[in-house]
Amino acid sequence: MKYITEYRNKDRVRTLLDHIHAYTGPDLHFMEVCGGHTMAIHRFGIPSMLPSSITLVSGPGCPVCVTSLGFVDHAIALSRRNDVIITTYGDLIRVPGSTSSLEKEKSQGRDIRMVYSTLEALAIARDNPSRQVVFPGIGFETTAPASAVALEQARKENLRNFHILSAHKIMPPAMNAIVDEEVTLNGYLAPGHVSTVTGSDIYRDISETWRLPVVVSGFEPVDILQSIYMLIRQHVTGDIKVEIQYKRVVKPEGNLKARQLMNRVFELRDDWWRGLGVLPGSGLGVGPDYAEWDAERNFDVDIEPTREPKGCICGDVLKGVSRPEECPLYGKVCNPANPAGTCMVSEEGACQASYKYGTV
Repeated sequence: MKYITEYRNKDRVRTLLDHIHAYTGPDLHFMEVCGGHTMAIHRFGIPSMLPSSITLVSGPGCPVCVTSLGFVDHAIALSRRNDVIITTYGDLIRVPGSTSSLEKEKSQGRDIRMVYSTLEALAIARDNPSRQVVFPGIGFETTAPASAVALEQARKENLRNFHILSAHKIMPPAMNAIVDEEVTLNGYLAPGHVSTVTGSDIYRDISETWRLPVVVSGFEPVDILQSIYMLIRQHVTGDIKVEIQYKRVVKPEGNLKARQLMNRVFELRDDWWRGLGVLPGSGLGVGPDYAEWDAERNFDVDIEPTREPKGCICGDVLKGVSRPEECPLYGKVCNPANPAGTCMVSEEGACQASYKYGTV
C-alpha cells in the first residue's frame, strides 16, 4: 500500500537504526508535541530500538489532555440546560470534569451526541430548530479549520441555533514555554497534522531563538526514525534549523486557505494549558464577527469550581518533566477504563499510550 508499506520497510528501519546507533555524543532528549506521534512511538516500540543516549519525551500534543477542567465543566453546565444539545467528538465525552463528565451526564438523560465532523453538528442544528446546538471545539490548528468552516456556514445560513464553545489552541506558544521553563530538551519532533495547515515556517522563531533543531515528522516507523536521525545530524553538524521529513504532506507555507479561514473566524487570546498555565496568545476565541454563534458569549450558566484530581501528575507529564509510570495513580485507580486524569482518556495521551503498549 503506497505511503504505508514503504514506511514500514524493515531494511530501511535497520539502516536508520544503524545510523542512529553510530552516534557517540552526549545524551540527547527529543520531545514529540503531537499526540499522534506519541501513540505511534509507543505502538511501534520506537524507544526500545534506540540507544540509551537518545531519549524521547512526550509533550503537550494531546488536545484532550491540555484542555482545562474549567472548559469541560462549562460544557457539562451547558448540557444540563433542557434547550441544549451538545455535539462532540468522542474523546471529549469521557474526559472527567471536576465532579462529572459528558458521558455521565448523557447516562442521566442529557442530550449529548457524538459526531465525526462539525458538518454533522450543523445538520443536527437544522433538524432541531427549537433547540440550541453547542459544539465544544478542542484541538490545535488541525481541527480549528473544521470549526471555522462550521461557523462560516452557520453565518451564511443564518443558523442562529448553532454555537461553538472554543478551546482551540495553537502550538508554538506551548513549544516556546517548555523551553523557557528550562525543561531538558535538545530538539523537537514537530507535529505532522498541525504542520499540514500551518506549514513549517511557524517553528523558525523557536529554532532560531533557542538554537534548537526542529524536524516535522510523519507517523510511520521510517518517518519517526528518519526524523530522529535528522535531529541527531543537526547536533553533530551544528547546522540548527527547521527541516521537513514529512515532505509528502507538509510544505513550508502550509495550507493557505485553511490559515486564512482561521484568521477570519478566530482571534488570538490568552489560554490555559495543563502543566503550563496561561500562555499569552495561545488560544483561538470566536471573533466578534461571529459573536452570535459563540456559546461563551450567548449562554449564561453556573460553572462549578474546578477540582483537580488528587495525585494526578498529568501536567508534569505534558511538560515533559515526569513520565506516566511515575504517577501514583497510574495503573491503579487510573487506567483507560477508569481514567482519573486527561492523559489517560485519549488514545493520543501519553499515559494511555504507555499503558496500552508498555508494561504496568
